[in-house]
Amino acid sequence: MSGAGGGAGTLITLAPTGAESAKADVPALPVTVDEVVATARDCAALGASVVHLHVRDVDARPTLDLPRVREVVAAVRESTDLVVQLSTGGAVTDPADARLAVLDAEPDAASLSLGTVLFGRDVFPNPWDLVVELHTQMQQRGIVPEYEVFDLGHLATLTRLLDRYGPPAGGHVHVDLVMGVPGGMPGTTATLAACLPALPPGATFAATGVGRTSLPVMLAALSAGGHLRVGMEDTLSYAPGDPVRDNAQLVARAAGLARIAQRPPLSTAAARQLLGIPAGPRDPADDPPRPPRVPVEAAP
Repeated sequence: MSGAGGGAGTLITLAPTGAESAKADVPALPVTVDEVVATARDCAALGASVVHLHVRDVDARPTLDLPRVREVVAAVRESTDLVVQLSTGGAVTDPADARLAVLDAEPDAASLSLGTVLFGRDVFPNPWDLVVELHTQMQQRGIVPEYEVFDLGHLATLTRLLDRYGPPAGGHVHVDLVMGVPGGMPGTTATLAACLPALPPGATFAATGVGRTSLPVMLAALSAGGHLRVGMEDTLSYAPGDPVRDNAQLVARAAGLARIAQRPPLSTAAARQLLGIPAGPRDPADDPPRPPRVPVEAAP
């Protein structure tokens, strides 16, 4: 296998909110700034070292409004030492320029989706030009990408991207295999195993199992030396007929499984070292000058 797992520990990423579920339908979903901060703090204590943030507005609707995004980033940093990773995916209807603009909130890391995929009845557009623009903007800003893979072909896109545009900020390639999305690759052990030979040499990977695939994907990832992403963005049932109580419940289960696998949760400092993120919040003053952003068309 070309992909490395990560040695003696497991990086656990918390994805607490997402852009799909409504607060009215899922009362435990953290949507206010205070709720997100409390969730981040609780989950850091249980073993999470990265928080993957989607932001909601004051009416609990998904938003890419930059002042609101900056407010949430600052609040999480003030209360925790977690690696702050912003979603550049947003909601499936968000335009490309708004998705790129969240990088102005200066996170430690950001997601980078590697291809267009069906999300149930919707289309999540990630055309090549947007992929390239996200990759190069993150390089220039010193923001470390997490490459989101929804299907096996997206790993071929990643190889082409790295060959043409060079390594990411931080120098290390970290991939998240997002499995079980209706329209993407299934959340099975066989599918996860099929992805591993296509990882770039030296890359690490995490896996996310959406919905009922959460537990089998976690077990498969741990058995292959991979890392974990869990949270109410991806999973709203703890077991059949048993709704998730809160994000801490999901992180506690992931941390317990990681310990059973004899790869306990990584500290935030160890996670930063693994991902190539400097210790402490990044200083944008250290970034090289950036060329003006070129508008990107969002059509597939």
